[in-house]
Amino acid sequence: MEVLKQLLGRLHPLIVHLPIGFIILGLLLQWYDRKQKKFNKVSSLIYKWGGISAVFACITGYLQYVGEGYAFDTIKWHLWAGISTALFSFLMYSKVAGLKATEIFKKIPVIAFSIVFFILLSYTGHQGGNITHGEDYLIEPLPNNIKSALGFETFEKREIVLNEATWEEALIYEDLINPILNNTCVSCHNPKKTKGGLLLHTKEGILKGGDNEELLLAENSNISALYHRITLPMAEDEHMPPNGKTQPTKEEIKLIAAWIDAGHPFEGSIKEAGLKKQLFLSFFLTKHDYDYPDIEIAKVSKDSILAIKEIGIHVDAISKATNFLSVSAINKPSFKDSDFEGLLSLKNNISRLDLGGTQVTDALVEKLVQLPNLTVLKLDNTVITGNTIKALTSLTYLKSINLTGSHFETIHLEKLASFPKLQRVFLYSTNVNTKGVNSLKEGRIKIDYGNYELPPIPSDSIIY
Repeated sequence: MEVLKQLLGRLHPLIVHLPIGFIILGLLLQWYDRKQKKFNKVSSLIYKWGGISAVFACITGYLQYVGEGYAFDTIKWHLWAGISTALFSFLMYSKVAGLKATEIFKKIPVIAFSIVFFILLSYTGHQGGNITHGEDYLIEPLPNNIKSALGFETFEKREIVLNEATWEEALIYEDLINPILNNTCVSCHNPKKTKGGLLLHTKEGILKGGDNEELLLAENSNISALYHRITLPMAEDEHMPPNGKTQPTKEEIKLIAAWIDAGHPFEGSIKEAGLKKQLFLSFFLTKHDYDYPDIEIAKVSKDSILAIKEIGIHVDAISKATNFLSVSAINKPSFKDSDFEGLLSLKNNISRLDLGGTQVTDALVEKLVQLPNLTVLKLDNTVITGNTIKALTSLTYLKSINLTGSHFETIHLEKLASFPKLQRVFLYSTNVNTKGVNSLKEGRIKIDYGNYELPPIPSDSIIY
């Protein structure tokens, strides 16, 4: 019997869509037939079936509430609204069919009933959605400033960052465990939304636990509810955070387990907790060597990009993680110095610029300083000689210059040493002596002359 009760209860999410479909169809048919009223019999029959299916939905919903262990406070408004929707379906059936049972309401127009019915159905569905997906399901993707403007509480994501020199001094709870819980759990377990009676935004709430269980068992993570829930398979109903919410990483889960096994201290540093460095390596601040500046930049308008594409210049986003752009004249070998003015609408967003194989000259180099975030520059197979190359020293982020196949001259090579962040210069097939300088700035700038030769291997001598 218990198995049958649970099985029928779990049919609720499926069955509940039947009355919704019938009721919406009835309302649409009524609106369509509002003048001629030729389909009243059909509409009333639809409402009748809507009421019958709503009764089944209420029964299965109640069985799910009993069998799955939901708290009554969690489902009460959805339950009463569902029952009201079923009763209103039969009321609409009687009203539209003209039965004597509804003569008491004869002065109230059907349109008024329809409006109330639609509002009731929407409210019932909204309450059901809150149970399955959480109250913030629809607004969760919105930026925090919009959420705040709408009156919703926001929880800013807290980044965990450690460094090699001071990692042991970081506070185990405040700097690590609390940010993990804040980023993955607090949106459902806070003063305004206490799922399961559990609060995870304070030490007191964590120690108190939920309605039915303690959250932590000191020095035994394997049987602690917190660790158990976050390590369950995603398909399990008891897995937390629920599917669709931000999940803790493997490294964060290991850290929570280690914290519990260390006695879940809320005070003290990593060193005092006696935790090993290996647990924290993924949280160490790493330096990214991107080919665009590690800064925030405003997104450029689509109209500006389209205007440049129309003249044959290729513009592409570098990645979804940044608003910097890659611009290339690969499809426009006729590009010349005067054409550069057309790119200036994107000047702050251009990080990669490829003018290889075009008609540009040394005069253009001086104009490139108008691209403050230029990081990768390709001027290969052009007539660039290097006469004006020193002008580029003002480009703070410039890391790479490709001058392969250009007319670059040896006399200008030393000028590259004054570039603040330059790392690599490609000079294959230029006028520069390949036997000369191989690096600048004490090895921080590599000069690449190309023309590599692979060492011979025995299989090269095989004749097929």
